[in-house]
Amino acid sequence: MEEIVISQEVLEERYRLAIERIRGIAEETCGRKEFKDYFNRTAAFLLLLEDTKSFLEQDGLSKAPLEELQKRNYELYADVLPANYEGSYGNPAYAVKQLGDEYGRLLGCLYCRLRRLIAAVYESRLEDLVVGTELFLEIYTAFTYAAAEHPQAAEASGTEGEPAGAGLPKAEELRDILYWHVSDNADREEERLVKSMVSPENRFCTDIIMNSDFTDVRYLYGYGKYVSENELETARYMASLPEETIATMADTYTEGYRMGFEVAGQDLSKKKTAGITYHIGFERMIRRAIENFAGMGLQPVIRPEMIAGGTVNRQYGYDHKDDNGLILDRRYVNRLLEASHAAFEKYREEAGGYAGPAVVETFGEADFEPVNRPGAVKLDGEQNQLWVEYRTKYRDMMNHYIREEERSFTIIAFPVPEVGPVFQELFDETIRLNTLDYMLYRKVQQKIIDALDTADYCEVRGCGLNRTELKVNLWKLKDPEKETIFENCVADVNIPVGEVFTSPVLEGTDGILHVTRVFLNGLEYKDLSLTFEDGMIRDYSCGNFEDEAENRNFVKENILFRHESLPMGEFAIGTNTTAYVMARRLGVEAKLPILIAEKTGPHFAVGDTCYERSEDMRLYNPDGKEIVAKENSVSVRRKDNPAEAYFNCHTDITIPYDELGELTAVRKDGVRIPIIKDGRFVLPGTEPLNEAFA
Repeated sequence: MEEIVISQEVLEERYRLAIERIRGIAEETCGRKEFKDYFNRTAAFLLLLEDTKSFLEQDGLSKAPLEELQKRNYELYADVLPANYEGSYGNPAYAVKQLGDEYGRLLGCLYCRLRRLIAAVYESRLEDLVVGTELFLEIYTAFTYAAAEHPQAAEASGTEGEPAGAGLPKAEELRDILYWHVSDNADREEERLVKSMVSPENRFCTDIIMNSDFTDVRYLYGYGKYVSENELETARYMASLPEETIATMADTYTEGYRMGFEVAGQDLSKKKTAGITYHIGFERMIRRAIENFAGMGLQPVIRPEMIAGGTVNRQYGYDHKDDNGLILDRRYVNRLLEASHAAFEKYREEAGGYAGPAVVETFGEADFEPVNRPGAVKLDGEQNQLWVEYRTKYRDMMNHYIREEERSFTIIAFPVPEVGPVFQELFDETIRLNTLDYMLYRKVQQKIIDALDTADYCEVRGCGLNRTELKVNLWKLKDPEKETIFENCVADVNIPVGEVFTSPVLEGTDGILHVTRVFLNGLEYKDLSLTFEDGMIRDYSCGNFEDEAENRNFVKENILFRHESLPMGEFAIGTNTTAYVMARRLGVEAKLPILIAEKTGPHFAVGDTCYERSEDMRLYNPDGKEIVAKENSVSVRRKDNPAEAYFNCHTDITIPYDELGELTAVRKDGVRIPIIKDGRFVLPGTEPLNEAFA
């Protein structure tokens, strides 16, 4: 498709005309009066964006006092904050109550889409702002035309003598408008997303990091993201830390990234960019990290949409996660894939130079228990399959341009003030965790691996309320002198230290994995249970909702990612007892990110293996033995049918030490080798791991 470039002057004129039209909406009628409030309030929001655009163009960010920046930031997000959400059109339950099922879903989706224009205003993406406001006017005009054809019905629903739906556009007409908006802009949008993933050209975030005065928290408002007390306190705390501490944090992060390439035998010198992800407030650390990456010959690539701001309303995000279900069909999926392919082709060279993501996660945010609200869009069975297919094909496409075996990554995590009074102590303890003596862990973990390499399978049993009863079948070594089943994972890509892991043999892996409470991808699961048969999930449940069907759907959507089943992709033993004891002492066990939580007990990942799409790379442990257990009977299908080999998800579920009764390696001759008993390591040579419990 030929690229059409629209001049800045034309865009400015289109935007001016759209805003003039929107200013007049408050004085007009648009059909039935129950829709008047929706269009007035949405128009008011778009005018607020126009005011924000003018404020930014007049250099308001550098001139305005902190109080004004806070006021403006609050106004942009006020409507969907929890205190106001019950009366917001962003709330699908409210939207369908006010506007009816079909129109409420459609217009609620439109409202959510328009709210994304906040980012376009701050990032000076004028074309996105133009097409967004024009989409709103196209929908609004459809209502005014329908009202003009049935003026009496426009005054109220159910007017005598008027057919049902008189005075309103057909819902299908509105869906078509939404579809063609997405389709017509897909090339431009996918190009923007791919470019921001692999090209350092977009310096929006980089300039904030490198040019800000971190003693003045006003810089936080330059992103356009919601700024809560959490971000303000984080930035102030980071500004207070000695340079030595900042250096330790950043150096641990970037050195882990470098070591990831070294351990895998990959040539980092061939790469040109590193993808950086962080939470606003951590800019002082990220500046140091950018300088470190520059020393490796890497420029930063920072996608603004991947940078986390304050938590606006997690229920709002949960309510709208399936909005694409309004237009999701085969044509939609093909259009997105076509646009993505064109974008990756255009940035093929930049994609080849992309070294992979370097992620700074945060933890300690308030608990979130989602509610299944009436009116929220849900994907049906066919749409579920289509979306799984899309994600698989997109990931395969991305891997074609950003080769899995040629890139690496690193992840590190720090707490945020929202965790409560223990924040500063937890922050200091987390830095200590991230810099533990990896040589000590490597030595102790090798003892565990040596025992496991003699095993035929492992048995894992819970204790107390934990009902886990699992047999995990292990890879059979052909040459034990040169081969190993488990990887000795210290502190490179996956910080902090503390696990050994493998890809289990699916056949013969059976039983129940159960945890009484766990947080996965930001969602809490109560009484989560997965039943495995030959390594595949056969049944699943949780105790979040009273209705069992809701429980099953919750697990399917958010752990199985809409697949009918998933394999056990990883079996690991976490060894970081220091992290476990620290979390118990400070009362933050439920707040730990999976990055740390997975190190505090045995864990099992459902989905792809840790070696997804890089199974054929030769990897070695520090003792020189080659890691051979990297695939299973599902991922081996990559050789004939890649679409059936991968699931594009990997979710770790940890059994904490206090819920673990036994983890035992069982040899072919029946000899049992206990590794953990009643929550303590009992294998000779692992005694140092129990010192944290003292």
